[in-house]
Amino acid sequence: MTHLFHPSLLREYDMRGVVGETLGAKDAYAVGRTFGTLIGRAGGSAAAVGRDGRLSSPMLETALVRGLADSGVDVLRIGIGPTPMLYFAEAEREVMGGIQITGSHNPRDHNGFKLVFQHRPFFGEDIQQLGGQAAAGDWRAGSGRVDTVDLLDAYVARLMRGFDGGAFRIGWDTGNGAAGPAVEKLTQLLPGEHHLLFTDIDGNFPHHHPDPSEERNLADLKALVLRNRLHFGLAFDGDGDRIGVVDGQGRAIWGDQLLSIFAQDVLKDHPGAAVIADVKASQTLFDQVEAWGGVPLMWKTGHSQIKSRMKETGSLLAGEMTGHVFFADDYYGFDDGLYAAVRLIRTVSRLGRSVAQLRDAMPVMANTPELRFPVEESRKFAVVDEVLARLRAAGAAVDDTDGARVRTADGWWLLRASNTQNALVARAEAKDASALDRLIALLDSQLAESGVIRPRS
Repeated sequence: MTHLFHPSLLREYDMRGVVGETLGAKDAYAVGRTFGTLIGRAGGSAAAVGRDGRLSSPMLETALVRGLADSGVDVLRIGIGPTPMLYFAEAEREVMGGIQITGSHNPRDHNGFKLVFQHRPFFGEDIQQLGGQAAAGDWRAGSGRVDTVDLLDAYVARLMRGFDGGAFRIGWDTGNGAAGPAVEKLTQLLPGEHHLLFTDIDGNFPHHHPDPSEERNLADLKALVLRNRLHFGLAFDGDGDRIGVVDGQGRAIWGDQLLSIFAQDVLKDHPGAAVIADVKASQTLFDQVEAWGGVPLMWKTGHSQIKSRMKETGSLLAGEMTGHVFFADDYYGFDDGLYAAVRLIRTVSRLGRSVAQLRDAMPVMANTPELRFPVEESRKFAVVDEVLARLRAAGAAVDDTDGARVRTADGWWLLRASNTQNALVARAEAKDASALDRLIALLDSQLAESGVIRPRS
């Protein structure tokens, strides 16, 4: 027996597809059968499985669990919940790996799998090898046991361990995603006054899409914060591994700004610690980390890339523009939006300033949001390579950690290929609006030389 995955299912950071088109029960079975084989051959005997609240997740879970069991691996089903709860199970229970069925923040007809193996991310070449092994039908056979366990209370208790924060008035918006029940339990344990939005899990996402990195999805939370004069608001994506923050004035706090707040606190206790941010982050973040006595490290975009880099460098804190935040000082080093929420409460308490005050203290820069525009799959990486070649030939100050990040007297601009979409991603930051216009003109000029015209919004 063999199985061929649709090529688009095998992504860089995880596996994801469109249900009924590129993803179905046979794919889920093959993922389980192959991943279980990897676990068995590595000397393991069990895997944990969780799922989000998408309408297709129960169907995929049934097939995935059957595939794991048919490989001879025992399965610990933890049920519906945020992806970090699956990571928690993999870290704390006697299992060698874990799989979360989730479409994360993608459209509601999408779904997929996030995998962890031997306490490390499973991505990139790992996923390609899984695809090759399934195509070859290189599977073990067996009959694993399937057990179901409720870990929600244990997970929430771990979030609260060591809590030393104050009492605040906070808004919470889980966007009908998988984090809802955990947030309900968490807010019962936290001091203060808590206003909850959309905590019922509903895979139709009837109120707004669960992606807090898009400002339009924060509208309900902003209104809640302003209407009730709350100290700040917290939002989560569909599987709870990312966080969005709104301050008491209704302003969005973006991923690099949030990481800056956390870095101030972590570096007080761990001077000289490395802090990792992805290539889309503001230069002011890297400069501030250095000024506070830390070691700023720029790395590739992607939650799996960041987690791996943390293990390699021993970094205690990392984050991405998208709202993935990773703590390894007093936590496991994986991305957990709910833990980041708890840490924000603790951090503003320790720093003695509100989120709005911390935001006001940050340098004012002119910058773009993430600019994402479609490019053929066959061209997206080639365009970046062409741009890099021209920049190097011209003697530009360019960092090629992940695409091309170019520094000029005006600031910096970035061009990289998306690992999850047929698209290029760009961003620019400057000291003022005129300088930003010049940077964008440089970016557009480079794109045009490669035959790409960036759409104007």
